[in-house]
Amino acid sequence: MSIHRLFCEHPASVGESYLQHLRIALGFSVRLLLAGMACLVHAVFPFLCPHTGSNSIVELHERMLSRRRDSRSRCSLRGRMLANADPHCID
Repeated sequence: MSIHRLFCEHPASVGESYLQHLRIALGFSVRLLLAGMACLVHAVFPFLCPHTGSNSIVELHERMLSRRRDSRSRCSLRGRMLANADPHCID
Protein backbone atom coordinates (compact mmCIF):
# COMPACT_ATOMS: atom_id res chain seq x y z
CA MET A 1 0.00 0.00 0.00
CA SER A 2 1.48 3.34 -1.01
CA ILE A 3 2.06 6.23 1.38
CA HIS A 4 -0.18 8.47 -0.75
CA ARG A 5 -3.03 5.96 -0.49
CA LEU A 6 -2.58 5.61 3.28
CA PHE A 7 -2.93 9.35 3.79
CA CYS A 8 -5.42 10.25 1.08
CA GLU A 9 -7.88 7.38 0.62
CA HIS A 10 -10.16 8.19 3.57
CA PRO A 11 -10.13 11.99 3.12
CA ALA A 12 -11.00 11.51 -0.56
CA SER A 13 -13.85 9.17 0.39
CA VAL A 14 -15.48 12.04 2.30
CA GLY A 15 -14.76 14.62 -0.42
CA GLU A 16 -11.79 16.31 1.26
CA SER A 17 -8.11 16.76 0.62
CA TYR A 18 -5.64 15.54 3.22
CA LEU A 19 -5.14 19.06 4.61
CA GLN A 20 -8.88 19.79 4.72
CA HIS A 21 -9.45 16.54 6.59
CA LEU A 22 -6.57 17.29 8.96
CA ARG A 23 -8.01 20.71 9.84
CA ILE A 24 -11.53 19.39 10.37
CA ALA A 25 -10.43 16.33 12.38
CA LEU A 26 -8.20 18.50 14.58
CA GLY A 27 -11.15 20.80 15.24
CA PHE A 28 -13.27 17.83 16.30
CA SER A 29 -10.50 16.47 18.53
CA VAL A 30 -9.96 19.80 20.30
CA ARG A 31 -13.69 20.10 20.91
CA LEU A 32 -13.81 16.54 22.29
CA LEU A 33 -10.81 17.20 24.55
CA LEU A 34 -12.48 20.33 25.96
CA ALA A 35 -15.74 18.43 26.46
CA GLY A 36 -13.83 15.64 28.21
CA MET A 37 -12.18 18.14 30.56
CA ALA A 38 -15.61 19.64 31.32
CA CYS A 39 -16.84 16.12 32.13
CA LEU A 40 -13.92 15.63 34.53
CA VAL A 41 -14.76 18.91 36.26
CA HIS A 42 -18.41 17.86 36.40
CA ALA A 43 -17.47 14.51 37.93
CA VAL A 44 -15.81 16.25 40.88
CA PHE A 45 -18.15 19.24 41.06
CA PRO A 46 -21.56 18.03 39.79
CA PHE A 47 -22.98 21.55 39.89
CA LEU A 48 -20.45 22.75 37.27
CA CYS A 49 -20.78 22.04 33.55
CA PRO A 50 -23.91 19.86 33.89
CA HIS A 51 -24.67 19.87 30.15
CA THR A 52 -21.35 20.71 28.48
CA GLY A 53 -20.35 17.14 27.60
CA SER A 54 -23.72 16.05 26.24
CA ASN A 55 -24.25 19.33 24.36
CA SER A 56 -20.81 18.98 22.74
CA ILE A 57 -21.53 15.41 21.64
CA VAL A 58 -24.89 16.40 20.13
CA GLU A 59 -23.35 19.38 18.31
CA LEU A 60 -20.42 17.37 16.95
CA HIS A 61 -22.74 14.58 15.82
CA GLU A 62 -24.93 17.09 13.95
CA ARG A 63 -21.85 18.67 12.34
CA MET A 64 -20.58 15.25 11.25
CA LEU A 65 -23.94 14.27 9.74
CA SER A 66 -24.16 17.64 7.98
CA ARG A 67 -20.66 17.19 6.53
CA ARG A 68 -21.59 13.69 5.29
CA ARG A 69 -24.71 15.03 3.57
CA ASP A 70 -22.68 17.86 2.01
CA SER A 71 -20.00 15.41 0.90
CA ARG A 72 -22.54 13.09 -0.71
CA SER A 73 -24.18 15.96 -2.59
CA ARG A 74 -20.77 17.26 -3.76
CA CYS A 75 -19.77 13.78 -4.95
CA SER A 76 -23.13 13.27 -6.65
CA LEU A 77 -22.91 16.65 -8.40
CA ARG A 78 -19.31 15.99 -9.50
CA GLY A 79 -20.34 12.57 -10.85
CA ARG A 80 -23.18 14.11 -12.87
CA MET A 81 -20.89 16.84 -14.17
CA LEU A 82 -18.27 14.29 -15.23
CA ALA A 83 -20.90 12.07 -16.88
CA ASN A 84 -22.11 15.00 -19.00
CA ALA A 85 -18.70 16.49 -19.69
CA ASP A 86 -16.85 16.48 -22.97
CA PRO A 87 -14.34 13.59 -22.62
CA HIS A 88 -11.62 15.82 -24.02
CA CYS A 89 -12.05 18.33 -21.17
CA ILE A 90 -11.79 15.97 -18.18
CA ASP A 91 -8.57 16.50 -16.29
